[in-house]
Amino acid sequence: MANRLLRPCRYPGCGALTRNGWCSAHKPKQAARRESVAWHNWYGLSIWTDGLRPAQLLREPFCRECARRGFRVRATDVDHVQDHKGNWALFIDEGNLESLCHSCHSRKTMQEQWKKRRAKLRR
Repeated sequence: MANRLLRPCRYPGCGALTRNGWCSAHKPKQAARRESVAWHNWYGLSIWTDGLRPAQLLREPFCRECARRGFRVRATDVDHVQDHKGNWALFIDEGNLESLCHSCHSRKTMQEQWKKRRAKLRR
């Protein structure tokens, strides 16, 4: 197999030649892995995709948050009321699930992430 051709570094203004796109001085740092990586794949398991999620959407087809405000909006997402943080029992607990529309789920997720970041900054 032939070697790749030498090309200039992708960093603007850098003329160093490289085979992999970036010179050693400008190679991007790998992003920090998310805290939830260890259990994020649980959402691909059949117990979630074929069992818990569709059952929750059938049981509660409308967004719980919108209903509190007097609106009737079809739910598209299933959320854990209490964050399970890798606790399998909390993950599969049907009493810990709520149906939300996408915008309410995104809003709740953003608020939770904001609180985590704020708590880290206060340390």
